[in-house]
Amino acid sequence: MPEKPPAAVPAVGEGKRGAPGHIGYLLRQAGGAHRQRMERALSDFGLTLPQFSVLTMLAAYPGASGAELARLSLLTPQTMSVIVANLEKAGSVTRRPHAVHGRIQVIEVTAAGRDLLARCHPRVGAVERDLLAGFDATEEKLIRRWLVQAALEPNTGEPHD
Repeated sequence: MPEKPPAAVPAVGEGKRGAPGHIGYLLRQAGGAHRQRMERALSDFGLTLPQFSVLTMLAAYPGASGAELARLSLLTPQTMSVIVANLEKAGSVTRRPHAVHGRIQVIEVTAAGRDLLARCHPRVGAVERDLLAGFDATEEKLIRRWLVQAALEPNTGEPHD
């Protein structure tokens, strides 16, 4: 019996990589493409996407613990530790022991870190505008609501960590 030739791998948007594909796969495919675009946009600043995420969350939620930052940035505590060490070495954050709980580190964005974030925002904004191109404000609202809903546990409404 002759061997069946291998199936041609479809391009993005075709076959199972298009609308008929599993929604989870499509979400992962879109997330991977977005990550690559963001990494390119941030590369001139010497910043990775996880570092940008940590700086962004730390600026938005000052005083968050390392564990909270890890959850907010969708990173493991071990990865968070490495990222914070690298950001500290670059002068973007500082760490100091908590006044009451000595084992807890207080992580703060420095003036240089805030400046770096401000310089990154136009590039990140451009990537996000490109991502939403072709959608009106109502559709964007719906997409955002769906993405938040997708991150919640079904039937409980609790966040999935």
